[in-house]
Amino acid sequence: MLTARLFRPLSQLPGKSLRFYDRGNGTRPEPLGRGAPLLPGSRRAFSNEVRPVGSKAVLVTGCDSGFGFSLAKHLHSKGFLVFAGCLMKDQGGDGVKELDGLKSDRLRTIQLNVCKGEEVERVVEVVRSSLEDPEKGMWGLVNNAGISTFGEVEFTSMETYKEVAEVNLWGTVQMTKAFLPLIRRARGRIVNISSMLGRMANPARSPYCITKFGVEAFSDCLRYEMYPLGVKVSVVEPGNFIAATSLYNPERIQAIADKMWDELPEVVRKDYGRKYFDEKIARMQAYCNSGSTDISPVVSAVTHALTSRSPYTRYHPMDYYWWLRMQIMTHLPGALSDRIYIH
Repeated sequence: MLTARLFRPLSQLPGKSLRFYDRGNGTRPEPLGRGAPLLPGSRRAFSNEVRPVGSKAVLVTGCDSGFGFSLAKHLHSKGFLVFAGCLMKDQGGDGVKELDGLKSDRLRTIQLNVCKGEEVERVVEVVRSSLEDPEKGMWGLVNNAGISTFGEVEFTSMETYKEVAEVNLWGTVQMTKAFLPLIRRARGRIVNISSMLGRMANPARSPYCITKFGVEAFSDCLRYEMYPLGVKVSVVEPGNFIAATSLYNPERIQAIADKMWDELPEVVRKDYGRKYFDEKIARMQAYCNSGSTDISPVVSAVTHALTSRSPYTRYHPMDYYWWLRMQIMTHLPGALSDRIYIH
């Protein structure tokens, strides 16, 4: 009975997404360890106690598309001075063109590969020279840039593990270290985009899970260290928004799968067989075609983390199913949660 209820389709659940606000309810959320409200049914409001934006400067990484692109536009509309780090700036990517098309002196796209130290240092200097008073620092850094992949452990090459970690984890660390002097001077905010898969693992996602678990640990350590200095650190843990971010499409999934199969050691191909491999790929395709197409909960969470006088430690913009699954997998004994969701 319990298993059946936990596996109800999303269409049968009360509402599409777990948000933190209710337009008809002005009550203030209860700060549970500065985390988001516990019960998904209590659609509480974010705190209305926000700091005035003024001319505060924020840098967002990964703004070519997805969360970063939407965040850059939204934060600009709120009055922030936005530096939008884009991987494809020099190649004239579509996202860059649209952001530049706003023709605003408060929105500036910058070429930024978070894995390249020289580009990160150059962006620090660009931001510093653009601030009205560099000694007062920069208000916010949103570490959003990231990549994803899939594949069981024996199907995934060491090069893939390193590539994903280089962007998702070490890129976050490098950006944070580079901008902390400016953030500290402003007693500002750092918002790290993690994932629900940074709290609970999933089969065939180990390269991604490893990096997001790392982002969670890094964020916790940083939060402890920055507290005495007045800098607030928040983590946003989105659920399944693949359908909204166009992270994968059927062609890309198949291309990754074909390359993966071709590069497998012969012993692995022989032991598992193509049928097993194709079944796992089909499951990944089904997962990528699901999920929420509305990323506004993620945008709202980041905005609250940047503007609230009392931002949450963690935000959970995700469907009810994933929120419940995350609670069960992080609070119940592993033998029980594995039985419900994995085996």
